Amino acid sequence: MKKIFNFGRKKGQSPPRPFIKLPSYFGVQTPYPTEGYQIRSKDLGKIHKAALLGDVAKVQQLLLLGKSTVNDLDKMKRTPLHLACANGYPDVVSLLVERKCELNLLDNDSRTPLIKAIECQQEECATILLEHGADPNLGDSKNNNALHYIASGRTKFMAEKLIKHKIDIEAKNKEGFTPLLLAITTMNTEMADFLLKNGANVNALDSCKRTALMIAVSVESIALVTLLLQNNADYTLQDIAGWTAQTYAERYGYPLHIYHKQIEKQKELYNTCSSQISCSEKASSTGFALGAPSLDKKEESSAEESISRLSDNPGPDDHLPSTDKELDFDTESKKKEKQKRNTKQNKAK
Repeated sequence: MKKIFNFGRKKGQSPPRPFIKLPSYFGVQTPYPTEGYQIRSKDLGKIHKAALLGDVAKVQQLLLLGKSTVNDLDKMKRTPLHLACANGYPDVVSLLVERKCELNLLDNDSRTPLIKAIECQQEECATILLEHGADPNLGDSKNNNALHYIASGRTKFMAEKLIKHKIDIEAKNKEGFTPLLLAITTMNTEMADFLLKNGANVNALDSCKRTALMIAVSVESIALVTLLLQNNADYTLQDIAGWTAQTYAERYGYPLHIYHKQIEKQKELYNTCSSQISCSEKASSTGFALGAPSLDKKEESSAEESISRLSDNPGPDDHLPSTDKELDFDTESKKKEKQKRNTKQNKAK
């Protein structure tokens, strides 16, 4: 099975760039989920054909005559509800729900009707299911829940509604990806921002202990790196190879040093921690997940200033770039340092 990342686990070994296409556990090899089902007539029963076409009258007739039931499975283990949701027929969905169909049965790909409605962006069908008690936390065979499917796209389609229905925002699939980590991998900035605003752990780790910041640096997304640092991503964490976000930046030529003011402030907070108080208490009191102890009142004021500088309106000295045009990989400071070295060498001669 292809993985988004697939580097060796020896300490110090260079991790490769992430594989941006969706992994095979989404059942596709394209950047976006494939909508609908692949349909073969020979796989379908009569009620499945009617549901597939949105023929409410035919579905009702088959049920009344007792020739079919609401939970009949076709040869691919799809119920009429799966097919109606995938193709966007809310009237058929409503009829099946009224007739007490099972809402959480799994098809041959281990997907519920709700996941199929989300994947195919059939909001009305998905809403009916949620309002009638469909379980949003059921995952597919690789433990991807509905938020994973949304994160793999380019929007935050229905994410807010799923949060209201208590979906697990920190659920991990078999690769260890939370919805946030997957949103970062597929560069779904809108979804990443939404998840962070709704309490997603900015320092969540995948199965190889990679953080969202490491992934954002690897895919060279300025907007995502900026977003994560504004949300106090911990740049000191190490993956299984002992690499930090800075190591990734050096590997891929990403100019993480342009954020030096924000990073230096985090270092200052880290170094001034009191040894009497636990690291976790410090992290919770300041919002920085750096694993260092808490601050006294004076230092807390400094921490608040640091956090405010990472707000949506940073000052001129703490400007965070948000577009490719604002990134100069050969920065002015580097040029000046080079000129100074050349001047010293000329004088020495």
